Amino acid sequence: MAVDELQAIIQRCQVLEEADFKGEDFNLFQVAGQKCLEDGYASQLLEVIQNEKNKVIIKNMGWNLISPLVRCIFMYKQEDDKREHCLKILDQLAQLCNPKELFLGLLEQIEQTSGEQVCQTIMLLLQPLQTVLLKLQNKKAYSVGLSLAMIMNQLTPLPVPYTKQQIQEDKLGLCQCCNAVVDFAKPFVSEVVKNMEKSSEYNDMELKEELLKFCMKSLKYPLLTAQLEQLEGIEEHPFRRFATEIIDILWNIRELIPLVFLHRKGKSPHWENQEFADIEQKNSAESLACLSYLMFVQRFGIDCFPMVFSPSYLLQCNMTHIEVLLIRTEESMLSKGLDLFESCLLRMENNSLLHQYLEFRGFINVPQVLVKVMTLCPIEHLRKKSLNILQLFIDKFDAEGKYTLFRCLLKTSNHAGVEGYVIKNIKDQIHLSLMKACDNTWFTGQHLISLLDLVLLLPEGAETDLLQNSDRIMASLNLLRYLIIKDCESDNQTGVWTILPKIEQNFLKPLHVGLNMSKAHYEAEIKNKKENRREAHSSNTVCSLTVSGEKMPAMTTEMQLQVLHSALFTFDLIESVLSRVEELIEVKIKGGMDENS
Repeated sequence: MAVDELQAIIQRCQVLEEADFKGEDFNLFQVAGQKCLEDGYASQLLEVIQNEKNKVIIKNMGWNLISPLVRCIFMYKQEDDKREHCLKILDQLAQLCNPKELFLGLLEQIEQTSGEQVCQTIMLLLQPLQTVLLKLQNKKAYSVGLSLAMIMNQLTPLPVPYTKQQIQEDKLGLCQCCNAVVDFAKPFVSEVVKNMEKSSEYNDMELKEELLKFCMKSLKYPLLTAQLEQLEGIEEHPFRRFATEIIDILWNIRELIPLVFLHRKGKSPHWENQEFADIEQKNSAESLACLSYLMFVQRFGIDCFPMVFSPSYLLQCNMTHIEVLLIRTEESMLSKGLDLFESCLLRMENNSLLHQYLEFRGFINVPQVLVKVMTLCPIEHLRKKSLNILQLFIDKFDAEGKYTLFRCLLKTSNHAGVEGYVIKNIKDQIHLSLMKACDNTWFTGQHLISLLDLVLLLPEGAETDLLQNSDRIMASLNLLRYLIIKDCESDNQTGVWTILPKIEQNFLKPLHVGLNMSKAHYEAEIKNKKENRREAHSSNTVCSLTVSGEKMPAMTTEMQLQVLHSALFTFDLIESVLSRVEELIEVKIKGGMDENS
């Protein structure tokens, strides 16, 4: 019987001194103890462990029971008495075993767990692990850091619940586990705080650094991925609570403000391998970006925040974080980047952001990344939001800033729709200048002429793909029509009449030629398709079509004809506006000549 075998080993070891225990004794104790657990004799094993006479034996050998003990706890149902006995054994081992040996045993058990049991195992062992760590005298900071790193490494591969339903179900127990880990860390945070309060020159930085590393990892996972908005029907959002706790730890160890403003990264290890160094830097950048999101969007820890900084300075501090988030493709991170950008911009008055800020790299990079989100992101509501934020960004700059930003976007966006949007903004600024709504020399005269040189031209002359560039071309024609109508040749405030010959040469004439070529090409295609359709057995024959250099999905002849007719309609629309512009120019020139005669 397993209990008899265990009693025999115990009796033999009771008469031995601690130093006389042999490897064989350890093995026999482990086998007999494991057999007791597996055969259902947990209560008898508990009695043996609680017996004062066995204290020395349990101190030295008890840690060997951790692995079979964890297996049995998961084997028994929640309400089973045997499970309750196993939990009491675990508690006793935490109190009686050699802390160093038990620490390694617990950590090994956490390391070996996988899949659906990760969170359950961690939550089960957190309390005994905390008890053991609080007993350690030597290398305590190192052991705490090792424990937190091991726990986070095991949690990181798990998917983070994102939707309301996923958070409520918490299938793997991640939400619950994250908050349990924070509670596990609290005594060590209190120890650091207590030591800092004792002395303003607190020198034992090791434990503080380990806690800082834990917070940085937590910011990257799960908080960077997590849905952190308040959700109706969830009284206490688990990730919001976790975020609050992480911010509290950073505040208590006096690292919150340095991280937000000084971008302090703690003691980063020196990597000889550059690839490892780059990964470390990327992880740190994403953690800091998440921290800024928590503070400035979700307002966690905002009460600790010194209210002495200007909105433009806060925007400057956050531009790096915004860029880090916007270059990601995951919805959770992209939306955080957009929210952070929007939050910073909404703090500012329109026209208050000085053009000098565009000398900072982030102020040029971020709008370019934003354009990629606008044009490439597959999620519609994020594309729309990014467009609104781009407009918000434009609105905040002074006149010179807007002017510089427009030039930059026209040169770098490589997207006709974005260029058309920028040109519309240029038109709005010119309108404000002509209406004397603001004293603005950047959108009249010589400065405007320089900008119009970028706008009123075809990128590749008559060979330009008019269909692909239709948004830009229509916006340019509308701008030119507006200038001709609003600015008399005698006033010439915008300078458009000065460069009219150049506009005709670089824009209007090539556009005429391009329209004629494009219409002829598409009309020939339509004729060809109609002839092929008559020859084919059915109009449902599926073929391929290339439009604007891109191969379209397989479609029937009827569908192809619809696409071709749509292209012709676009050309007719461009031609109509072009004719109206030329007519206005002719009328204005003739009117000017009549006045002079």
